[in-house]
Amino acid sequence: MYVRLRKDFLSLFPKKHSALLERQTVGLTSRRGVSRGPFSGDLPAISRMCSSTDTEPDGTLKDPDRAPGIAITGELLALCLLSKYRIFPFDPRWPALLRCPCPHGLSTPKVQNKVSENLKDKAKVIPSRDTVVTLECLGFKWELHPPQLFQSETLGKLYLAALKGSSVRETEQLLPVLSPRKSKNTALVKKMAISLKINDPQVTKIGFATALKNLYLSQVDMNLDDVLGVLASAHILQFGSLFQRCVAMMVDGLSPSNITNFYLAGCKYKEEPLISACEKWLEMNLVPQMGRQIHLRKIPKNLLQKVLLSPRLFTLSELHLLNTLLLWVYLHLNHRTRAVPEYEAMLTFFHSLSKKTCFLDQEEERSLIPLFLSLRLHGITEGKDLDVLRRINFFPELWLLQVIANHYHSVECGGDMVPTRDFDTQAVRFGLLFSQECTTYSKMIAVYGFFFEIKGIRNDATSYSFYMQRMKHTDTGLPSSICEYGLVSLRAERLVKYEIRAQALVDSQWQEFSTSQITQKFRFAGRTCKSQVLKVQTVGSPIYVSFSFIFPAS
Repeated sequence: MYVRLRKDFLSLFPKKHSALLERQTVGLTSRRGVSRGPFSGDLPAISRMCSSTDTEPDGTLKDPDRAPGIAITGELLALCLLSKYRIFPFDPRWPALLRCPCPHGLSTPKVQNKVSENLKDKAKVIPSRDTVVTLECLGFKWELHPPQLFQSETLGKLYLAALKGSSVRETEQLLPVLSPRKSKNTALVKKMAISLKINDPQVTKIGFATALKNLYLSQVDMNLDDVLGVLASAHILQFGSLFQRCVAMMVDGLSPSNITNFYLAGCKYKEEPLISACEKWLEMNLVPQMGRQIHLRKIPKNLLQKVLLSPRLFTLSELHLLNTLLLWVYLHLNHRTRAVPEYEAMLTFFHSLSKKTCFLDQEEERSLIPLFLSLRLHGITEGKDLDVLRRINFFPELWLLQVIANHYHSVECGGDMVPTRDFDTQAVRFGLLFSQECTTYSKMIAVYGFFFEIKGIRNDATSYSFYMQRMKHTDTGLPSSICEYGLVSLRAERLVKYEIRAQALVDSQWQEFSTSQITQKFRFAGRTCKSQVLKVQTVGSPIYVSFSFIFPAS
């Protein structure tokens, strides 16, 4: 069983390699021996050698290791290897050789299939501990293997570039070849080295090592403190599946301590889902969580302004939002502060600044004006709170005069607010943070002499109801501190345009519930004193409930 080849077959190869494919005469007989080079041997030699050793030719093709002195044999195998590993340039005469007729019915495709199967079998024999590539990076050396290495596009390109840049002899030594005189446990693959330079400061040694570990293991435990380094490493390595795992982990683990770093990483790598998740988290937690954390200092100004302009922003009141923003300015001006100051201490600091001009009118602070224009100062109606703002000399005097003038107008008009064009950007906001432990939670609010109770009730483990209702100043449930020094309106009815919105986080997704915008007349008794009830079904906790309203002209 043999393959007939053209006489000019050896002329297709460079002279320095043609010797490897030449047959050698053994003694004075017609038998031919085979040289022991990597690509030596031919099918006629196999036939004659098998005859002398009582070995079946088919068995030799399937397992060349059983034939003494033979590695992977046949000129066709050489062509396969040349094509697969690109050792020699392609020659257009090769297809004619592959179509060479076989007198004994052994077709060339069958030989090629046997060769391919043989290569696969040999690849399985290579122990995983045998190093193929040594990666030099960050001052360390990591030993990797091609099957795992090619999961990273960056490492795969480096490996192929190094392979292409190697000489022919070096490339031949990289091919897996078994020798009959060597044990199968002997190293079969030559070591080669590649290097990777990284300039990203986010890439840490621990993060990079974890990323390489993920090349071999499908599930690797990652610490949330190290995930940013792993994300940066996955981006450098172009390891897509690991990158997305890091993004999912970061979205699930957002907190006051990491929100800024995760957001900046999302912007750097243009990962929109991570950016959106950070913005949404901050919309809900800017006041209730960040407003009491030293980490508030790290929030970038552009992100803060975007959150302030969002209609989904949650706040307990407009005054709470103002105090959070004042704290952000205080922390930026006092870089050495390592703890959140008391409210009075913060006010004293601003009061101690220059009295010649207000804080926002100073040349170096005018860039902060867009932030404070995003606030709804008209929602701060208590006289004592407005007096505090005047004493700290923070806002331009014209701003405060406009707010006070609008309040006087509303009081004289029976509570009617200055006409507003956009409910989403000008409605007064109050909020409830309803935890799963609460069964009932309520808060009293007073605006222009009108008193309302905003209330939440837990009906069962996953069912909640939220609404607002008008209260009389004589009701026993109304704290005396609310109406003792404030205005009291005796109007029997009050036209209110309102919206109740609830949001909860479930499996990294925000659920939203809303009554939409409703206009209703509130009276003192019966059903007319109560708003529409917002019913919520969710397993998320806590629930962020916002009550937004204005008093239209009635």
